[in-house]
Formats: sequence, structure tokens, C-alpha cells
Amino acid sequence: MRIIDLREEKNNDFFEQLVKRGEVEFEEYYYKVNEIINFVKKEKDYALVDLTEKFDNFKLNEKNYYFDKSDFEKAYNEIDDNLKNALNFAAERIRKYHEKQKKNSWITTDENGIILGQKVTPIEKVGIYVPGGKALYPSTLLMTAIPAKVAGVKEIYITSPIFDYVKAKSILAAAYIAGIEKIFKIGGAHSIAALSFGTDWIPKVDKIVGPGNIYVAMAKKILFGIIDIDMFAGPSEILIISDGTCRPEFIANDLLSQAEHDELASSILVTVNEEFAKKVKDIVEREIKVSPRKSIIEKSIKNYSAIILVNNLNEAVEIANKIAPEHLEIITKEPFKILNKIKNAGAIFLGEYSPEPIGDYVAGTNHVLPTGGTAKFFSPLSVDDFYKKSSIVYISKESYEELSKNAKVIAKEEGLIHHFKSLEVRDDS
Repeated sequence: MRIIDLREEKNNDFFEQLVKRGEVEFEEYYYKVNEIINFVKKEKDYALVDLTEKFDNFKLNEKNYYFDKSDFEKAYNEIDDNLKNALNFAAERIRKYHEKQKKNSWITTDENGIILGQKVTPIEKVGIYVPGGKALYPSTLLMTAIPAKVAGVKEIYITSPIFDYVKAKSILAAAYIAGIEKIFKIGGAHSIAALSFGTDWIPKVDKIVGPGNIYVAMAKKILFGIIDIDMFAGPSEILIISDGTCRPEFIANDLLSQAEHDELASSILVTVNEEFAKKVKDIVEREIKVSPRKSIIEKSIKNYSAIILVNNLNEAVEIANKIAPEHLEIITKEPFKILNKIKNAGAIFLGEYSPEPIGDYVAGTNHVLPTGGTAKFFSPLSVDDFYKKSSIVYISKESYEELSKNAKVIAKEEGLIHHFKSLEVRDDS
């Protein structure tokens, strides 16, 4: 794992690459993904069969392309009791946290009889992507489906590259806990296209949420506008600010917890302590040698990860705000003093006993987070993502004159003649 010393060297090419990875790294995937999207748009279920066999070596047909509620209940009853209890524990915490995010419609009336408000309505049809290629993620199903349920979404459709009932039991059990009807056995960019356009097998939805690999993320990005999306949730990231006061094993394993997700994942430590940095580096490299996920981690650590040395914690904060990481851990003597200085991060974990995996599973906060620097303008997945809002306007006849007078001035200035006439025609009625 490389160490970048920014105490003197302020311009480092690899550091700049880390900062800009969300801007330049992934455009090479655009053409491949666009080709897949157009194939699905044109050929629909035939394309799904062809692409699933090509990418996942599974032959779909009209009888085997989904799991349903009977599979979910069966899996729930068959999984280990410890896993069952853990999934229920996580689901309850996720539900309680997201219940606090619920929004209500509102209406106000002023003294002139003008009624204004906002009508909050759940989105009708939502598609959820649950990854299943390199690992199984029952936690992601809970993190995405439960907020949708809390918001009141009636139709929830899940796609995931899971094909074998026995291997997929944990995800199917999570679907039972979340109250899901079906999971379609389709992954990748082609599943996002299917949800966007609809096929005979897969219904068209209004919005797609959930993390995925770069192909899934790029498909969501391309199809935004045909459907809504939650965010550009690409490869996982962690940035840790540390003063070197905790055990280096904590930091090393937190870095590895992200690197094991994906070859494109990024793990960064920013510290003021050079000796601590070297200890973390040694532990990371030692752990990689014996890790069962070595092939994934090695590429992530080599290409997208680093330990960065800075003069002080303020410089560390500047780097964090510049990178805008998906996950930010602040492991210092007084992490809450740093918290208010953070402007850009998907999720913030404070203190040495708040590791990112707690957020992944059981804290209750959502683990679907903005990546690639998009934490500068995106937020974590929440109940808000499953609402649409409509403005409400009622103007009484008595109040109309004053509003119309001012509106006509603006309409005239903008040169919109029929806006003006729409107002004028009501003046003497």
C-alpha cells in the first residue's frame, strides 16, 4: 500500500487521481453499457436470456426467472437461527431510523384566503437492485426495501444476479422479513434496462435504487430521465482520518473492509503520524497475503488506495472534503470537534468503536451512499427517495387582484403574451 507524503509534496499525481476518480475513471464503460441497454430495449426478454447466459452462465426461461414469496418463507425457516435473529435485529433498527424520516403533506392559509401547500405521495412503482455477483448482500435488500415500505410504495420489484436457491437463502430470507413479493433472477446493466423499459417478464418502474458494480451504476446514469434514480452509487470508498491514537489493527481492517468489495473500491487513510502510517501499511499487506479475497483486494489497494501523511488534522479535513468519500471514519481523540468541519461525506463514523461495517449492517442508518465525489451534492438513500411532492395552490377571487397585478408585470417583462392574457382575462370576471 503506497504512502503519499503531502507534508512537503503538495502536488502528487496519484493523489490527484484519487480525487478525480469519479470524473474520469468510468467513462470507458459507457459504450459497453449503452450497447446492452439498446439490446434490451429492442429485444426485451430475449435479450435478458441471452445476456444472463453470457454474463452469469444461467439459462433463464419463463418458469425459472424469479423467486417468489413461497421461496422467501422457505428460506427464512431454513436459515440458521443466529442469522435469522441478526437480520431481524438489523431490519428493526433500519425501520426505526427511517420512520423518523417520514414526511407529511401540509397546507397553510394566509389572511388573504390564499391556500398553499405540498402534497406528499409515495412513488407507485420502484425497482431495487441488490448486488449478488462477488458476494451476497441481504443487508442491501433490507436497506433499500424497508425505506420504500416506510414511505408507502405499493409495488416494489427487485432484480439480483442470484440463481441458486441454496446459495441465495440469506437474500430470500431478507425478502421475507421486508415483505417483498418477487425477486427477478437478473443482474447487471440489463436488469436496469429491463426495469426502465419493461418487458413481458419485468414491469416498468418509475424509479430505480440500490448499489451495484460499475455497469449497474453506469446504466442508471444513462437511463436517468427515462426513470428516476437514487444516485450514482459506484464502487465502494472509505476515507479514515486518524491521529494515530488507536490500535493500527483497527484502521488496517477498516481499510480492507472496503477493498474487499470490488477491484475498483478505494481505501484511504489520512494521518498526521508517520510511524502509525507504517504500522497500518504493514498490517494491510500482511492481511492481504492470507485473505480469501486477495485477488480483489490487491487490485483495489494498488490502483485506488493510499495512506496520506499531512501536517495536522485541519489538512486531513481539507482532503476529506475534497474527496467527498462515501464512508468517512474520524478516529481521533476528540472526533466530535472535527465533525462540524466536515462538509462532504456520505456517512460519518465517529470514534474507534464505530467502524463502517456497523453502518453496513445494524446501526440503522442507510448503507446506500453517494460515491465518486458525489457526496458533495447527493445524500444517503432515505425515505425521501420514495416520495414525490406536488405543490398545492388555491387563490381566492378576493386575493387575485394583487397577485395578478404583480404577475402581469413579470409576464410582460418576459415577453410571454399568453401568460399575460391568462391573467388579464380574469381581472374583470
